[in-house]
Amino acid sequence: MNFGILRKLCFKTLVFFSIWLMLSESFTGFHMVLGLVISIGIAWLNTERGESSLVNVHWWQILLYVPWLQWRILQSGLHVSYLILHPRLPIDPKLIGYRTQLNDEFAVVLLANSVTLTPGTITAEVRDKEMIVHAIDDNSADDLTSLRMERKIAEAFEVRT
Repeated sequence: MNFGILRKLCFKTLVFFSIWLMLSESFTGFHMVLGLVISIGIAWLNTERGESSLVNVHWWQILLYVPWLQWRILQSGLHVSYLILHPRLPIDPKLIGYRTQLNDEFAVVLLANSVTLTPGTITAEVRDKEMIVHAIDDNSADDLTSLRMERKIAEAFEVRT
């Protein structure tokens, strides 16, 4: 095994094991060993696929994006609550065809998942750069249609939109 592949394997194992530790509710020896074994296995299965674009991501931009997304989720949740509690239920549901300018597949996945995490919108389908998004009203789809969300993700992946 050459050094480059071993380095990728170690990096991916470390990332997967870190995620395991963050999501795990148990830090017993058994669960830690199980997490490490699973992390090594997943890293091994994914190492031969070529260079990961995640290595070139500006992680500090992702760290700035997460609180912004959490704030948008809170605001959208309050907006959807208002729509639900309003006596006339002023919703205007629609399917929106959206073509992203993001070239990185991880960036497209992050965009699609961010849309789905935001109350009032769901990514129904993603094919290449085409997304179909269901929105409960125009206001709920604003972060997507105004390109605000895509620009924030593009900053982390060095993509111009």
